[in-house]
Amino acid sequence: MSELNPYDSFLDGRPIQSILAATSSQIRTLINTMGPEKTSVSPAPGKWSAAQVVCHLADCELAFGFRLRQTLAEDNHVIQPFDQEKWAAGYSRIPAQQALDAFSAMREWNLTLLDEALPGAAAKTVAHPERGAMTVQTIVETMAGHDLNHLAQLKKLAL
Repeated sequence: MSELNPYDSFLDGRPIQSILAATSSQIRTLINTMGPEKTSVSPAPGKWSAAQVVCHLADCELAFGFRLRQTLAEDNHVIQPFDQEKWAAGYSRIPAQQALDAFSAMREWNLTLLDEALPGAAAKTVAHPERGAMTVQTIVETMAGHDLNHLAQLKKLAL
């Protein structure tokens, strides 16, 4: 696992943008398989339900999009980390489908940005207070690894 991208161990050799492009439909298939009742059930005390995982993915897509846009627009940008547990406080009230709709719309918007920006801006740098110097490419790879990590969680929950 890389210090810059804690999710790089989930990357499987496929092109990063194809992973990003496939995530919404994979989530949709999994939550449709589970149904609304099962998506809202926590697998264990203190563990997120499938719906909460999708809410987390939607929030992260918002954060990744903001980070990408600031990195592309500004020189020497410093990313602002966030506490995912604090962001998750209201997730139990949000259905998986609503979270997926938000995620899917933001992902499409971010993919449009990446289609324009890459590969030209891949090496543009940004600083992360906890991880150090990163590039746009590192952010994009983190997004893909993060997707694969949570897709694996959702697959286990769908069993």
